[in-house]
Amino acid sequence: MPDVLTLREAAQYLRLSERSLYDLARAGRLPAAQLGGKWLFPRARLEGWLAAQAEGQSSADPPPILAGSHDPLLDWAVRQSGCGLALRGGGSLDGLAALAEGAAMAAAVHLRDPDTDAFNEPALRDALPHRPVVGITWAWRMQGLILPRGNPLGLGEIRDLLRPGLRIIGRQKRAGSHVLLVHLLGEAGIRLDAVRFLDEPALAEDEVAAAVHEGRADLGFGIGAEAAARGLEFIPLFRERFDLVMDRRQYFSVSMQRLWRFARLPEFAARAGRLGGYDVAATGEVSFCL
Repeated sequence: MPDVLTLREAAQYLRLSERSLYDLARAGRLPAAQLGGKWLFPRARLEGWLAAQAEGQSSADPPPILAGSHDPLLDWAVRQSGCGLALRGGGSLDGLAALAEGAAMAAAVHLRDPDTDAFNEPALRDALPHRPVVGITWAWRMQGLILPRGNPLGLGEIRDLLRPGLRIIGRQKRAGSHVLLVHLLGEAGIRLDAVRFLDEPALAEDEVAAAVHEGRADLGFGIGAEAAARGLEFIPLFRERFDLVMDRRQYFSVSMQRLWRFARLPEFAARAGRLGGYDVAATGEVSFCL
C-alpha cells in the first residue's frame, strides 16, 4: 500500500465505510490531513493509531528493550541497576519508531521542537498520536563542540564548521544530535550541505569523541560527558532535556521501576557528577503526559 492513503483506501484498510472514516477524520479522532479539499491519511500513523485502539484489548507487552538515543549515564545505569532492559541504539527517531511498532518498552529521546522550544512532547504527538504516553526526565545535558585537547585550530562557535579543510564527524540523520545540529546551523544561517562531514557518520555519542581523540576528525558535535571521558576540549552550545518515553502502563513495569529506583540513589548522582555535563536534579520527574 502507498505511504499516504486516500479516503477510500484508508476506509478499505480499516474495514470502515467511507462516511464513518470521514466523520472520524473531521472530529480529529485519527491521524489525517485535509489538503486541496481531499482527506489524506499517513499509513504509518494510521497503523499506530489502530494499534493504540487495540492496546486495551491485548495482554501482550512489548519486549524489555530501551531503544533510541545513546547516553553514557543511561548505559551505565541500565547495567548497574539490574533492571533487565536491553539497549537498542539507533537515534531518537528510530527509538520513537520502535515504540510505535511495539518493538520496545521505552525510547530515549532528545528532540527539540523549533517552533515551540519544547523538548520531546511535540515529537511524541506526531509519532504516536492518540496514544497514552508519558515522558520522564532522565537528565539535562550539554551539547556542543568536541575538539582535540588544547583546541589547536582555535575553534569556538557554530560558524567555525564552515572553515575550509576541517574534518567533521557527523551523526546519522535519525539521531537527536543531528536534528539539533541542523537547527543550530539554521539559526546561524548555514545550510547543512555547506558543512563538509566525513563520509561515515558516528552511530553513537562515544563514537564522535573517539573520532576526535584518535585524530580521524578535527571536530565533532556531541555531549560534554564524552569529551570529558577522553580528556578532550568541549565548548557548550546548547542545554537539552533527555527523556525516557513509554506507554503510561509501562512506567509501572518491574524493569522501569527498578531503573528509576536506582536513579534516586546517591551513587547515581555521584556518577553523573564524575561524567560531567549532566544536571540530574529533575531525574525521575514527569516531563509530560499525553
